[in-house]
Amino acid sequence: MGNQILKAPDGPPSDVERIKADSNYLHGTLKEVMLDPISAGIPDDDNRLMKHHGSYLQDDRDLRNERQKQKLEPAYQFMLRVRAPGGVVTPEQWLVLDELAEKNANGTIKLTTRQSFQMHGILKWNMKETIQEIDKSLLTTLAACGDVNRNVMCNPNPDQSEIHAEVYEWAKYLSDYLLPRTRAYHEIWLDEEKVAGTPEIDEEPMYGALYLPRKFKIGIAVPPSNDIDVFSQDLGLIAIVENGKLIGFNVAIGGGMGMSHGDKATYPQIARVIGFCTPEKVVELAEKTITIQRDYGNRSVRKNARFKYTVDRLGIETVKAELENRLGWSLEDAKPYHFDHNGDRYGWVKGVGGKWHYTLFVQNGRVADFSEYKLKTGLHEIAKVHSGDFRLTANQNLIIGNVSSQKKKKINELMEQYGLSDGKHHTALRRSSMACVALPTCGLAMAESERYLPVLMEKIEDIVNVNGLRDKEITIRMTGCPNGCARPALAEIAFVGKAVGRYNMYLGAAHDGSRLNKMYRENIGEEEILKELSVILSRYAKERQEGEHFGDFVISKGIVKATTDGTNFHE
Repeated sequence: MGNQILKAPDGPPSDVERIKADSNYLHGTLKEVMLDPISAGIPDDDNRLMKHHGSYLQDDRDLRNERQKQKLEPAYQFMLRVRAPGGVVTPEQWLVLDELAEKNANGTIKLTTRQSFQMHGILKWNMKETIQEIDKSLLTTLAACGDVNRNVMCNPNPDQSEIHAEVYEWAKYLSDYLLPRTRAYHEIWLDEEKVAGTPEIDEEPMYGALYLPRKFKIGIAVPPSNDIDVFSQDLGLIAIVENGKLIGFNVAIGGGMGMSHGDKATYPQIARVIGFCTPEKVVELAEKTITIQRDYGNRSVRKNARFKYTVDRLGIETVKAELENRLGWSLEDAKPYHFDHNGDRYGWVKGVGGKWHYTLFVQNGRVADFSEYKLKTGLHEIAKVHSGDFRLTANQNLIIGNVSSQKKKKINELMEQYGLSDGKHHTALRRSSMACVALPTCGLAMAESERYLPVLMEKIEDIVNVNGLRDKEITIRMTGCPNGCARPALAEIAFVGKAVGRYNMYLGAAHDGSRLNKMYRENIGEEEILKELSVILSRYAKERQEGEHFGDFVISKGIVKATTDGTNFHE
């Protein structure tokens, strides 16, 4: 490390740091304000703490103006996020979430891009009961949001089910080990009282009283599939398999998707591989990586507080040296690996032990009953007979996993009855699409996303079909703001909301998720989007090389420059 002096940036702490410092390890006044019958909302300080418990206060923005006119407070409601490491739940757990969504939320479940579940529209008076029911099913909402390590992702690929089982166990162990130790969650939501021998003051041996400067994300990929977008993670682990055995993980650090419009000091970044470690060392490695971010992350400016900025500020070699110093051992050289895609593989796949796995297409991750498509009811009925598991993919789809040959026939019948499918009747473009929630519930959204992308897709599909590209996989993603929840910076075509009906359009990410895209057009509406794509997709159909992906094509033709690193994303 030479004479490099490691230090956090100077500057007064942000307001969120004050809130955490005053919170007594995430307690705040949440217990009291959740009982307050005067308002359906809660104060902002407590809402900041609420994130660490897995929830955000939102309001229905579609109703905001009307309620203002009537001199009513906003239509406050809570989003609740359920952690499921690697996105795996039992049929019994699925049924609990399904019924809670019906009883206490807006009747739908959102499958997130981090393999979690979200429920929207929960009223304050129903929050405690909802969290208690989730806890009884052996799931949790603790640390699903907030300045802590989030849900640990892992590859759910049914083609490699024996490796998936092993990788999943590591994801689960990491997720549980890195949870906050405070008893605040248990005392506020689960009515646990302090018992004899419990310390009077909570302790957080890893996080400390202030937790992390911002959220921290970990994901495990199993080549050749990069479905979890491993380079978007603060800490990405790439499973190395030799002769059918998991021998360890390549370690990549410093990825992240969020940025702010007009602020070039913020940018998406891809994680960089710094070495290899064996499986039994991975938990210690994750913990020490998190402590570096705890000690040297930016606690003054939250826009620059993610680990990617810490790594870029200090230098990747400095951070690696500090990590090895804290570990007391050195990383080995990274092992060879290869990714060829970051999408899902749909339909039935036979795995080990004679078990079957079915990947179901769920448009933008919204599990609901639609007029012509009873998706939620169909999955409810499948869960009642299914004896395997459900796995959420990082692309917002769902795998009905570990199906026995006997149960496969019955599940097939139910899928047929309710019209559930692998989406093969859709274009490959639609099957490769993702959108965040955005309006009306997300307070950060500047434009539509989940509600609008299917409408836009129909018009883009007309262009795709005319050009003979119906079966060509091109990653396309939309978000309502630049925070990056649907990982738009890693899409070959991306739309990031700028204002209602207006988007920044990005092109040129790698199909395997290893390169960021570049802005192509700023602040454009639907008419211009379709005009631009009509020209570019027509050229792609006629001029591409054999096997050339769309993201590579737009760079090779000079339509956009390649983004080689997040630090030149805006150039």
